[in-house]
Amino acid sequence: MTPGNRNWDFGRFIEVLRFFDVVPIISWWQTMISGAQGATPPQPQDGVLFDFTQPPRQALALWGALDDVVMGGVSQSQAVAGDHYLRFTGLVSTDKGGGFASIRTRNFQPSLNLAAAQGLCLRVRGDGQRYKFFLRDQPGWDAIAYGYSFDTVADTWVTITIPFAQLTPLFRAKSKPQAPPLTAATICSLQLMLSKFEYDQKLNPHFRPGPFALDVEKITLLAWGSSQAVTGL
Repeated sequence: MTPGNRNWDFGRFIEVLRFFDVVPIISWWQTMISGAQGATPPQPQDGVLFDFTQPPRQALALWGALDDVVMGGVSQSQAVAGDHYLRFTGLVSTDKGGGFASIRTRNFQPSLNLAAAQGLCLRVRGDGQRYKFFLRDQPGWDAIAYGYSFDTVADTWVTITIPFAQLTPLFRAKSKPQAPPLTAATICSLQLMLSKFEYDQKLNPHFRPGPFALDVEKITLLAWGSSQAVTGL
């Protein structure tokens, strides 16, 4: 089925709300039935936050699709285990007012303390499009997101360096320059996105609708004093 003739999927919309504990009554019911208490944050080991070169089942369980179905769109994505990497892949469509696909972690409980780091580094292989990375330091579904856009080189592994000081505070893709800086000591979630928009209604210059894929090998901590740059190693 092509993007142009897809229908909005109510069932997938409900699944998004369930996975991310958006509706309090659903979250309460899940806790009562299964005893689940939220997502335990990853614990950095030797500066590595996520290592998808290892069997990624446990790490993958933290990530779920959050696409434009939440606003009536028909884009669809998923996080799947590749050959020693996580693959963020799917089909993005601008039909029915949509135009973005993403994967996001469930909120960490307790929050993740990254105060000892200057930022994060992503080891990725993309398809030549521009993607976004977000951090949130509050657990609210619609909390301020701190974003960073990065370009990929088709079929080439690159390292993306994301200093916390260079993150842009955003609310629903609108920049919020008066928002406080990211509180790295209370990280609640991470997110990767492909969107037709940059920020403040500007278009993503390297976006194309249709199939996409972004492979993630590792997410590591950027140590203070490090000046590692984007590279095609």
